Amino acid sequence: MTDASVPTPVDSTETAEVAIVGAGPAGLMLAHWLDRAGIDVVNIDTRTREEIETTHRAGILEADAARDLVETGVSDRILRDGYEHEGTYLRFGGQSHHINFKELVGQSVWLYPQTDVFIDLADARARDGGRVHFGVTDPAVAGETTERPTMSFTGADGNRTEVQARYVVGADGSRSMCRYLIPEAERRQFFREYPFAWFGLMTEAPMSAPELVYAHSEHGFALISQRTEALQRMYFQCDPEEDINAWSDERIWETLQARVAGGDGFSLKEGPITEKVVLRFRSFVQQPMRWGSLLLAGDAAHTVPPTGARGLNLALHDVKILADVLTRALGSDGEAALADYEPRALGRVWRAQNFSYWMTQMLHAAPGGLEFDLMRQLGELDNVVNTRAGRTYLAEQYTGWPSKS
Repeated sequence: MTDASVPTPVDSTETAEVAIVGAGPAGLMLAHWLDRAGIDVVNIDTRTREEIETTHRAGILEADAARDLVETGVSDRILRDGYEHEGTYLRFGGQSHHINFKELVGQSVWLYPQTDVFIDLADARARDGGRVHFGVTDPAVAGETTERPTMSFTGADGNRTEVQARYVVGADGSRSMCRYLIPEAERRQFFREYPFAWFGLMTEAPMSAPELVYAHSEHGFALISQRTEALQRMYFQCDPEEDINAWSDERIWETLQARVAGGDGFSLKEGPITEKVVLRFRSFVQQPMRWGSLLLAGDAAHTVPPTGARGLNLALHDVKILADVLTRALGSDGEAALADYEPRALGRVWRAQNFSYWMTQMLHAAPGGLEFDLMRQLGELDNVVNTRAGRTYLAEQYTGWPSKS
């Protein structure tokens, strides 16, 4: 962020009722909701559209989030290209155990990559004439405690533009600049870094299972996910400092096969590995989520480990609430409506933090852990899969909660 005490000359000025820093799924979905309510919005993002499209992220959407994409007119592509999953598998002791979400709680989830969610939203904003500026530099926000905050940026053409708005939303991801506009003395940051990471890979191979497989073993955790009929996403627990270049395809497959091996003969379908990455594990929440005319949403305010597939869903839930709150604030309710945002959002955020932590500690091998720890995890997993209460708890948490909760 540029130093607000040294203003940069601007070449042009625009106005908007809401200026959004961030044009990933959260920022674009918020713009879509607000546009439907007749509210003038502008988004900026330092990444190009191509950069966002080629960043592979989580691929599980709650049914409500999937329904919102279709019913609000973003796109119905998820119904054609996505996969509805009625459950998931917990695999331990060399056996797979199916948790049937539909049977237990009447809900499902959708396998639909975040990349595709972004593409659908970006296409919808272009179709609807939305103002979205990708690939900007030197973004800055000023006047966030006033009734006339500004968002400024340098566009791809080199021109410096200032957007005069009534509200500014920071939906600028886990490396948010907007969260630091809240004075240090006024913000609380809750943070946990885990002593392990995920080694993620994409492989050109057929699906090994019809739904996600969460595998616990003495060798460490593995997650078998899918993308398409011919392209799969898989992960295994590793050291956060792991060097991806030290891992040959042969070594990767040996590691994954060992972590899913069992007496039932389950094995992975292998193929060429096209992408390798190490994903660090962090839990983070910042409060407050509002400061004057600035509001935070999605990863700018909170991040969760990927184990419970909550990150994107939390972000989409944030902006659904925020769209309602901002619509009322810009209407007859006035600024008082903003007081509803944080309590409505944070209740779900902390539920998700708890679920993500629970899944993570249950499935991963803690460095330096004792044999007792391994056996305790097996007892916990047995309790989850072999009691209706345990299966129902996992199903309720994984599929999300009603929006009013």
